[in-house]
Amino acid sequence: MTWITWDSLRRQQQPIITRYKLLTIEVDGDLHDIINVFIQINSTGKALTTAEKQHAKYYNSEFLKTAAKVASKYEDYFVRSGIISAGQITRMKHIELICEIMISIGQGEVINKKAALDKVMATTLTSIQIKKVRDKTITAINRLQKIFPLLCHTRFRQLSDFYVLTVLIAKYEAEKLILTDKQRNKLAWDLLVNFSNGVDCVRMKQKKAEGISEGEEMYREYLLTVLHNTDEISQRRKREQILDGLLHSLFEKRDSQRIFSLEQRRLIWNTSEEKKCEVCKKNLTWEDFTIDHIDPHSKGGRTALENVALMCRTHNSSKGNRRC
Repeated sequence: MTWITWDSLRRQQQPIITRYKLLTIEVDGDLHDIINVFIQINSTGKALTTAEKQHAKYYNSEFLKTAAKVASKYEDYFVRSGIISAGQITRMKHIELICEIMISIGQGEVINKKAALDKVMATTLTSIQIKKVRDKTITAINRLQKIFPLLCHTRFRQLSDFYVLTVLIAKYEAEKLILTDKQRNKLAWDLLVNFSNGVDCVRMKQKKAEGISEGEEMYREYLLTVLHNTDEISQRRKREQILDGLLHSLFEKRDSQRIFSLEQRRLIWNTSEEKKCEVCKKNLTWEDFTIDHIDPHSKGGRTALENVALMCRTHNSSKGNRRC
């Protein structure tokens, strides 16, 4: 047997022990009561979760530390929406979920849960790459909360469904789809609720050994992906494909051109009868005029001659992304 002393450890190894967080439970009461509680807790025999194993194995991973910070940011949301319970959070399930989402967003597609996590943890990602993935993950979850405000009322609060939906929203962000239109978002939410209800109805029929009705094939197809081998990449891709077919056509794509070209500016200036600000009616000159998108670019407005108004710089800036 080889004994290892504290002094024999390398300096970079000591923080692995001193900084490792241990789950503690504080109990008040008589000694007899405390002993009983300790025995009950210590005899549960729960195996370590995947997230707990990763935390121990990759403690110094910048990726894991970043994922933990993001997961902490959404703890209340996860519990409130029923996505992850408070008990699961104590066992780091929320960190495991964020790790999966960050990896998937970084790779641009859903992943096989078992195969991908350890592989990426062992891979060295630069700080810049990690920050980019972190920002995209935060944007996707924030966007999902706004588009689908009450997931707790639907089946999409379940981990398998929530994961795929979040990765899909991140893809829509990458495609520059417009996800801020209230009317379209409301329609997307209504569709998701109806789809969730349809899947649940088919599940109830299956339990009663009843056949499905005409038009319920898509619900059954989706249900099959969450009943067996839920985390396999083939099942995740199938769920994503079905949801994408349901939602993608609702969202317009932003015009790839944001700024009016010099040719467009000349045409707009030379064909404008009144060279005045649309808002304050101030006379404009070639040197100080600006061109405003009547329908904001961020909400689908095209960078085209039929979608323009002359404005002074002050009022163009103050308008923001509101429609005229």
